[in-house]
Amino acid sequence: MTIDRFILSAAAILTAFSAAAQVKEDFVPSPNNQPGKQYPMVNSERCVRVRVNAPEAKSVKLDIGGVKYELTKDAEGFWMGESAPQDEGFHYYQLNIDGADVPDPSSLYYYGASRWGSGIDVPAADQDFYALKNVPQGQMREIYYWSEFNQAMRHCFVYTPADYDLNPTKRYPVLYLQHGGGENEYGWPQQGRTAQIMDNLIAEGKAVPFIIVMENGSWTMPRPAAGAPQAQRPAQQQRPQGQRPQGQRQGGGFQMPSNWADGFANTLIKDVIPMIDKRFRTIADKEHRAMAGLSMGGMQTKAITLAHPEVFSSLGIFSGGTITVDDAASNKEFRDGLKLVFVSFGSRELENRNPAFGGDPKTETQELAKTGVNAHFYVSPGTAHEWQSWRRSLYQFAQLLFR
Repeated sequence: MTIDRFILSAAAILTAFSAAAQVKEDFVPSPNNQPGKQYPMVNSERCVRVRVNAPEAKSVKLDIGGVKYELTKDAEGFWMGESAPQDEGFHYYQLNIDGADVPDPSSLYYYGASRWGSGIDVPAADQDFYALKNVPQGQMREIYYWSEFNQAMRHCFVYTPADYDLNPTKRYPVLYLQHGGGENEYGWPQQGRTAQIMDNLIAEGKAVPFIIVMENGSWTMPRPAAGAPQAQRPAQQQRPQGQRPQGQRQGGGFQMPSNWADGFANTLIKDVIPMIDKRFRTIADKEHRAMAGLSMGGMQTKAITLAHPEVFSSLGIFSGGTITVDDAASNKEFRDGLKLVFVSFGSRELENRNPAFGGDPKTETQELAKTGVNAHFYVSPGTAHEWQSWRRSLYQFAQLLFR
């Protein structure tokens, strides 16, 4: 290469780097901001910009998508900066101020990663399906009830379709919809945009009206007794993407306890379902009852529906494993009573899937369908283990339910 060509090549590289470093200045306030707050903002390149007043701080960073971005302080003590482009959809984030992780005081707060913190929606090309529109609106009801199994008051959300109060004689099917690990019953109503998805689907005639119940299924690995030998210590809880419950051994020696889902199963079967059937106009039989969940909630769905085939006829597993031919064959009542199996993943989950967690979920679902089960597999394009995958999954699943 000649000196002139080398100089031209180096200049081209520097120009490309400079262009990449430029941020498009078309930022608009996020819809997740607290009333009256202008920040955080998002631009058309899906970069997130934050601004916080911390005049005495020495260092402030934006922590989003697993990356921390340094912010710059101005003369008035405000720190500002932006991230690289983010995936479409909802993201948890936080600020790091002098080493302390804190919520952004300008954003609304959401429960995720086992804490209340900041969240932001990055505009998506297909966001119309969960937009708030001028269509008949259902209700997201907040319910407190006494749980005999837990001997405690518990809390859940119940979505009822727009016509629920207009037609007092009509009865409805029910979907029990579960969140993921580190989240709670607020996940689907808030991050998941459940009411907006259902209102829009029903208004367009793409889904039959049904009730949705969202409870807190949080579960953590029990801690060993102090001084217990290492052999008696349970494996550390891991992110439940693609894992199989029921105590099956996974790659690297990971093993879920065989009874890991029993606590929530008892809460659901003994308390939640009877309470819902008593308080709401449900069609109280298995043919009109379904369960679904994301990640850990998908694992709970598999464990509970397999153990209680007399209760559910349809199930959805979003980023939480699959139902295999062997699963169905091992339980004749479960297999014979299945009306619908729906399995979904984000496309990048499949691209980065660890083979140690089992077989290919698409192939396993297709093999199940060949046995005569109404089984569907859905891939959310361009997303990973995140809420945009699960919003899209609910949108697809709801159109197949109770048909």
